Amino acid sequence: MQQGTSSRTLLVWDADGAPPAGDWQVALWSGFGAPGGAHLSVPEHLETHATELRARFLAWVHDLGVAEVNGRRVVDQLVVRPGLSFWWLTLLAEKSNAFNSPQIIGVLKLMALEHLLGSTWRGRIVFATADGRLARACHAWCRNAGLAFDWRRLPPAATRESLLRRVHARLPHLLRAFGTLSSYVSRRWALRGAGIESLARSQARITFCSYLLNLDQNAARSGRFASGYWTELHAALKNEATPVNWLLMFIGHEFVPNARRGRELIEQVNRAPDGAQAHAAIEGALGPSIVLRTVRDYLAVARAGRRLRAARRHCKLAASHLDLWPLFEHDWHDSLRGSTAMTNCLFLNLLEQVLGSLPTQTCGLYLQENIGWEAAFVHCWKAAGHGRLVGVPHSTLRFWDLRYFSDPRSYERSGRNDMPLPDLVALNGPAALEVLRSSGFPAERIVEVEALRYLHLADLRVAANEAPVAAPLRVLCLGDYVVKTTQQQMQWLVAAAAELPADTQYVVKPHPACPIDPQDYPSLKMQLTNLPLNELFAGCDVAYTSNMTSAAVDAYCAGIPVVSVLDGEAFNISPLRGVGEVRYVTHARELATALRSARATGAELGGGYFFLDRRLPRWRRLLGLPESA
Repeated sequence: MQQGTSSRTLLVWDADGAPPAGDWQVALWSGFGAPGGAHLSVPEHLETHATELRARFLAWVHDLGVAEVNGRRVVDQLVVRPGLSFWWLTLLAEKSNAFNSPQIIGVLKLMALEHLLGSTWRGRIVFATADGRLARACHAWCRNAGLAFDWRRLPPAATRESLLRRVHARLPHLLRAFGTLSSYVSRRWALRGAGIESLARSQARITFCSYLLNLDQNAARSGRFASGYWTELHAALKNEATPVNWLLMFIGHEFVPNARRGRELIEQVNRAPDGAQAHAAIEGALGPSIVLRTVRDYLAVARAGRRLRAARRHCKLAASHLDLWPLFEHDWHDSLRGSTAMTNCLFLNLLEQVLGSLPTQTCGLYLQENIGWEAAFVHCWKAAGHGRLVGVPHSTLRFWDLRYFSDPRSYERSGRNDMPLPDLVALNGPAALEVLRSSGFPAERIVEVEALRYLHLADLRVAANEAPVAAPLRVLCLGDYVVKTTQQQMQWLVAAAAELPADTQYVVKPHPACPIDPQDYPSLKMQLTNLPLNELFAGCDVAYTSNMTSAAVDAYCAGIPVVSVLDGEAFNISPLRGVGEVRYVTHARELATALRSARATGAELGGGYFFLDRRLPRWRRLLGLPESA
């Protein structure tokens, strides 16, 4: 343990408010504590040792996949197609800590706590938490390590889940799986055949796999397909008269709320007079045979999962007393016999059908988020004999978005049910290059491209701030989309304002999904605004943001110093993590200091974060298009 104490009891405090006094050392599970305070901080230790702890977790995932159960590796017992193991479609291999597997933050914090205490600490751990799975995992760790353990059960947070969701969560996995299949098929049946004939007639040899989402609505109303994921690449392809295919996955949203509207839109854009592009819904392959094959595969995976019951014995972390089974038991069962298993079996068969009937392609590109169905896409693309495949991460690469990282051994090719990989991964800037290369990803599989979703940042660069030192400090506060996060952000700003000059100016831009009422913060003389960021940056000295918002990147690329809040309940998932000029604060007092010194900090204009050339020379080289004048 890094801080000495006479007590041999550690209270791990997983709750809001101050921990109770007692004869114990306190470790804050979700807080950073006061500067120089007596409490230990698990999030702080996790951040300090982030590279080591992330690598250990990724190694655990790899080792579980290749663990031998009854004489054969897990990956080899889950083969669903020659060369494709269903292991790569599971939630465990996906590692989606931001979406599908939120318990991963608890896993890394447990690892950080064990690391913090060290192998020689002996005593009693009192864990005050409402999370039963977390308490069971901690109990198992203490039992293995010879430590005494008490669970101080806290009341659970109020849930906003609907009754239907709560009932669904309590059903047996088999019923959940078939309920998911029935719901998915019925909601998307109207897409059956959508664009499939256009695809069969297409002369294109380049195929994009994307979502029927993030659409340019004006273009769609005029019968053109344009997506916010691919932005100006659409115009480049059209100007060069390059025929392409678009495979689109339906996700309901306000503009395309249901499958019927999705079908109408696909048929509309396929009637465009130039005829150079073909659009089809991946769900267009739906039919009775697809459903039957899906059920067949699901039953085979479920049987294999039952044979792998003993795999739980391999859930112990290497060189550790931690057993991660209590935290991953749900993901394991859901992946092999629950809703996730059925959904991924359906995607496998849809993609197999669509890509198998597609004329041979020379190049394919897909939005890469490293979620389960993408492993099926990579396999089916290559099994169908198509050419080079490029994965395109369309946003920022964040250190703690574990979907994008794997143990380096996973990239090795043995020819035995290896992890499906695209031939190339297209990275949109120096920041992404550094993050992925430093993780051990093979350099020969990386190609540079312009940041299509962020090309507008090329126009956001503002002149270096030359405001006189005596002029009032101008703070731009950019709100978050999460209510609790925004409230904490504003409360800290109110506290920091008490230590800043009285003439400091505060301009607050709320997130559209999370309004801010100035009356909730009467002591802060703020100006509320909804002006575009490019107009706001020219009139500020520093941008104050939450840990999650992508607006922090906008500010940084505009040359504005950035100060961000660290939230101890989650990973530091800021897209600017690791960027030297960015300040992170854990307390209101730190915030006041960071804001006060912002003018002297400065940030390099543009920051070298993205590739932002609107002529798209990198994309043109990748796709074989002529260079733009």
